[in-house]
Amino acid sequence: MAENKGGRPAKGFYVLASMGMQLAANTIGGVFIGYYLDRYFGTSPWLTIIFLILGTAAGLRNIYAAAKKYGR
Repeated sequence: MAENKGGRPAKGFYVLASMGMQLAANTIGGVFIGYYLDRYFGTSPWLTIIFLILGTAAGLRNIYAAAKKYGR
């Protein structure tokens, strides 16, 4: 990776490294929300599946936005 004048890795490295964490965090968050709503409403496994899909979609949207911003 290229380094800037301060000897630290370039800012782009941190943006790229955070993309995977964003996807994982959104997906796991969606699963947890769906799981607890399923337990509350007794609708297992439907809300878990729905929130898994929504969490993954949100993570992909965040990755797209970060990639678009980094590409400028």
